[in-house]
Amino acid sequence: MGVFYETIPESLRQWILEQHVFWVATAPLSPAGHVNVSPKGGPAGEIFGLVDEKTFWYLDMSGSGNETISHLLEPHNGRITIQFNAFVGPPKIVRLWGHGRILENGSKAFADFTKLHSINVLPGTRTIIIVDAHQVGSSCGFSVPYYDFKDYRPILNDFFATKERRYQEGKEEDRLDRYWAFKNAYSIDGLPGMPSGLVTGKKEKIEPSKKFVGAPSRPKYVYTHGFRLDQAIMLAVICFLLGVLTAVYGTQALELGQNLVWENVKHADLRAGNAAQGNAGLLRSMLSRRSPKAL
Repeated sequence: MGVFYETIPESLRQWILEQHVFWVATAPLSPAGHVNVSPKGGPAGEIFGLVDEKTFWYLDMSGSGNETISHLLEPHNGRITIQFNAFVGPPKIVRLWGHGRILENGSKAFADFTKLHSINVLPGTRTIIIVDAHQVGSSCGFSVPYYDFKDYRPILNDFFATKERRYQEGKEEDRLDRYWAFKNAYSIDGLPGMPSGLVTGKKEKIEPSKKFVGAPSRPKYVYTHGFRLDQAIMLAVICFLLGVLTAVYGTQALELGQNLVWENVKHADLRAGNAAQGNAGLLRSMLSRRSPKAL
């Protein structure tokens, strides 16, 4: 049976920190966008940490995709869900729902946060993602199979450690921001990704990698929820102009409309015989009460 909390209870905190893997789910606001689920793994407490009962963080490592970053940066979005599974011991699934924000590697906010929480920044770290949780759920997980943990894969860390070493030796092409410009500039739906990657890509004319097989070009993303600032301003201007026109020309427009209706009524009298004349008479009576000038 599922149990829900508004904060991360003490009974779950240590269990969360002992897990070797977790999953991150996000989605764009557009109903045509793609839902993303990403697995994350690493030593307990090294890539994931709890700040307090409603806040946690995790290291976001560089990779070929950047869906999570794009969804968190999308205006009016930021939704994120983290899931943990028990693969040994009593069955358990824990989900943390919240809204996330990113601290980009190289920024002062990133440096301050890692120093404050004594975080070991691994090679290839591109952001720290901080999540403000508003709901926590724990459920049984009776159908989740047993798995024995063997070891962590060192491949990703080794790959970016090598790139860092090469860059320190003078190979500019191994700079992380160049990698981000190529791999992490946009999501598969065309949402902007790593801010520093976008800047570097524009400055150094780096063409982003193609993200979707079959698409002739990078998909164009259209916001479908709410209004952008420019749209809101345009709507306000149009409403203002309509108000002015109504105030100045409202009476004339009403009389013009009534005259047009009256002309149609007269033509109906000629075409439709006695029955239509009766209906037209009713309309004449109504219009005469509204605007004698029209008659």
